[in-house]
Amino acid sequence: MQGLSPQQATIQARLPFVIIFLALMAGLLLLTLANFQFYPRAVRQELERRGSASVNSVRRIPAERGLIYDRDGDPFAFNAPQYRIGVSPNLVSDPDGLAGELASILEADEYDLYRILTSGELWQMVAGPVPARQGQAIADLDETAITIESIPRRFYPQGALAGHVIGFVVDEALQGAMGVEGAYNDILAGRVLDLSVSNIPLNLPEDTPTQQRGQDIILTLDRDIQFWVESELRRAIQESGASRGTVIVMDPRNGDILAMASYPEFDPNRFIEIEDPNLLRNPAINDAYEPGTIMQVLTVAGALERGVITPYWTYNDRGRLEIGGIVVRNADRREYGAVDAAQVLIRAFNVGAAKISMEMGSDNFYSMMRTFGMGQTTGIDLFAEASGSLNIPGDSDWSESDLGINSFGQGVTATPIQIITAFAAIANDGIMRQPRMVRQIITSEGVQEAQSITTRRVLTAETAAAVTDMLVRAVNEGSPQAALPGYAIAGRAGAARISTAVDYETGPNSTIVSFVGFLPAEEPQAVMMVKLDRPDDFRDRQLAAPVFRRLADRLVILLEIPVNDAPRRRAGSDIVDQSVSG
Repeated sequence: MQGLSPQQATIQARLPFVIIFLALMAGLLLLTLANFQFYPRAVRQELERRGSASVNSVRRIPAERGLIYDRDGDPFAFNAPQYRIGVSPNLVSDPDGLAGELASILEADEYDLYRILTSGELWQMVAGPVPARQGQAIADLDETAITIESIPRRFYPQGALAGHVIGFVVDEALQGAMGVEGAYNDILAGRVLDLSVSNIPLNLPEDTPTQQRGQDIILTLDRDIQFWVESELRRAIQESGASRGTVIVMDPRNGDILAMASYPEFDPNRFIEIEDPNLLRNPAINDAYEPGTIMQVLTVAGALERGVITPYWTYNDRGRLEIGGIVVRNADRREYGAVDAAQVLIRAFNVGAAKISMEMGSDNFYSMMRTFGMGQTTGIDLFAEASGSLNIPGDSDWSESDLGINSFGQGVTATPIQIITAFAAIANDGIMRQPRMVRQIITSEGVQEAQSITTRRVLTAETAAAVTDMLVRAVNEGSPQAALPGYAIAGRAGAARISTAVDYETGPNSTIVSFVGFLPAEEPQAVMMVKLDRPDDFRDRQLAAPVFRRLADRLVILLEIPVNDAPRRRAGSDIVDQSVSG
C-alpha cells in the first residue's frame, strides 16, 4: 500500500479484525439480553420473588375445620370466629380519639392503647384473640390504620357432654387430638392456604381465595341418650363411692355407638386446664383391665359353640378345682354339688368356668377367646384404641394355670369396648359388627354413608340363642335388680379384684363391678355396659345392675321400643327352664 506510513498500514491491516471482534461482542451482548429477557424463567421468577418479598408477605391461613354433629344434627363441635387486632401507628390521625374508642370496645386501659398508637412503629399488635362481638365493633370504626385478622377457634357447645368421644384441637392450626377430632383429623381439617399479603398499609388487600373447607361429620351418638347416660353415671359414682366409671350403649345390629361416657369427665373447651393428662384418655377404649367373672359368659358360649358342652351339661361342684399347680375356688368358698351350665352363669361359679375351659382344652378355649376379640383391637374409629392382653400357649408368660383363671377373667385384660362388642355379637345372632362412631361424612359432592362392617361370625344363631336364654335367666334369677317390667332383659353382672404387680388388692375399694346386658332379649336393639371402679361396697357384685335398669327404663322410651309382656323365644333356642338349684 503506497503512500501509507508503516503505522497506518498496520492499523489498516488490523482494522477488519477489530470490526469482526466488535461485531461478535455486540452480537453476544444482544444474545445475552435476549436470553435474560425471554428464556431463563428461573432468573425472572427469582427477581420477581425478591421484589415481591419487599412489599408482600405470605400468611398461612388454616382451612375452616369441618363440623361435628350427633345423629340427629345437634352440634358437638363448630368454629367460633375470633380476631387479632393490629394497628399501623404512623397512619393514625387522631390517637386520642381512637385510643378512647378502642378502650371502650376492648375494655382495656386507654393510656396503654394510646402509647401503642403513638409508638411510631410500622405495625403493632393491639389485642387478640378477641370475640366476634368486639371484632365487629372495631371493624365498624372503619379506621384505615386498624387491621383485623381472623383467628380460628374450636368451640364445643355441649361442654363436657361426650368430651372423651369428641376430643379437642391443640393450636391455631386446629390440629385434632384424641377422640373423633384426632381420628378424623385429615377429613375435618381441610386444606391450608398460603395467601400473599401486602406490607404496604395503603395497599388494598387481595381477595382471599376460596378455602378448601374440611368435611362435616355425623356421629352415631344420640345426644339425648348420651345426656341421660352421663347423668346416671354421675349418680352411680356418687351413690357407690366409686372413683371412676364407664357406660357404653351400642346397637348390636350395625355397631353404632349410641352413647359412650366415662367419669371423671372433662370439657374440651377447657382441656388446657387439666393437670393430669390421663384424664384426657378415653377409658372406654384406652384402659384395659381384668374383666373378672363377666368373662364366664364367653367361656360358656365358646364351649357350646365348639360342642364341648350342651345346655344340659352338668358337673359336681366341690367348691375347688386344681389346675396347673393352683387351686381355683368359688368366690364364696362354698360347694354346690350338681350344677348345670346355666347355673355357672347365674351364680358366677369360678370352678364351673374353669372346669369348662379344661374340657375345652387350650386350643379350643383360646381360639374362641380370639374369635370373641380378646387381645386385639375392635377397630372402632376413635383415637389410640388399646388391644388388651391374652397370653396363649407358647407365650413366655403363659402357664397351664392360665387356662383355668382366664375362664373367669383373671390373667387377661380387656377394654370396655371389647367386652361390649363380644356381647353384641351374642345379641346379634352370633354376628360381630365392628363398633363405629361415625355415621356419615358430608362432602362437597354430597353425603357419604359409613358402612356397617361385619367382622366375623362368632357363634351360630342356635348357640347365640341358647346363651341368650341363659342370660335372661341370669337376670331373672341372679340379678333381678336389672330386670325391667314388660321387657325380657338378657345380661350378666360381673366383679373383678383389681390386680397389682404381685397380687390382687383386698379390702374396700379393691374391686371393679360391671353389668352387661341387651334388650329386648328376643330382638335386641341395644346392648349396654356399666362399669364402676373401686366402689365402697366391694362385696356387692350387683352394684352396677340397678344402674343398668335405670338406663334401660329411659332407653326404651328414647328408642321407642314397645312393651312385650310375653316375649317370644329367639329362633334356635330350645331351652327355657332347665335350672338346677345351687
